[in-house]
Amino acid sequence: MQAKAKIRYFEAPPPAPPVPAATKTTVHSEFLRTGRITRNKPIWVPEERRYLSYTEVAERTGKRLEAAGEKSHERINAFHRSIQFPKVIFHRTLDDRPHLGYCHVTAARTLLASRLPVRWSFYIANFFSEIGEEEEKFFERISHMNARMYFAVAIESEPGQPFRINRSIRRNGLLFRTHDPMEAIKNVLMLGASSEALREIIKKL
Repeated sequence: MQAKAKIRYFEAPPPAPPVPAATKTTVHSEFLRTGRITRNKPIWVPEERRYLSYTEVAERTGKRLEAAGEKSHERINAFHRSIQFPKVIFHRTLDDRPHLGYCHVTAARTLLASRLPVRWSFYIANFFSEIGEEEEKFFERISHMNARMYFAVAIESEPGQPFRINRSIRRNGLLFRTHDPMEAIKNVLMLGASSEALREIIKKL
């Protein structure tokens, strides 16, 4: 099988300002000064490319993701004073594609239809994908058709251990997934609503 080509990233310089066309006065002045007639020919210089390391690309991706996470958290908590979520912002980028990544926005606990408390986390990703059912590969069939993906997954953890996906809810632990930011906010608010009256208000948004 052919080895997968490694992606290379480069930073393009800003476009150079246009060179002003020489006027008749400047042409005459140049001739008197040097004795040569200047032909107004553009000088072509090949575009210089500075290639970025994966670390640099990951840092830039992370800043954008966390800015999006901060904004989403502000919008969610601005809805109603009785629905307030903790801000738990951190990001991860994909190892082999550091221009892609996801940002953790908040985590909370809610009662689902089973009336059992479920802990969950809300994320934003700068790509769209299927959510896998295996531990080793959480994101499957990554697509660039939609610029973002908003999703929440049920989580569980043991003391002293990092949290993991709670697969007792669904095989992939997914509570919702969408590319629509307004639909995502509504879903998070529904998870955090403390009464049926609030849920009815949220449904009408």
